[in-house]
Amino acid sequence: MAKDAELRMAAIAAVMAVTQQGDDPGQVARQAGAAWSQDHRRMLSGQSSLMHARARRSPWR
Repeated sequence: MAKDAELRMAAIAAVMAVTQQGDDPGQVARQAGAAWSQDHRRMLSGQSSLMHARARRSPWR
């Protein structure tokens, strides 16, 4: 009986491990996206371009 429970838990863990690999589809929309997309969203909202915003950052020290 204990062996059956152990095998069942191992099977459940294996299925969970396989299904949780890769990107979470619910988090895809939270990512910033390509530079082209970021730049166009910034320009449409009246902000400076992405190239200008990246150039303003402080240099490495």
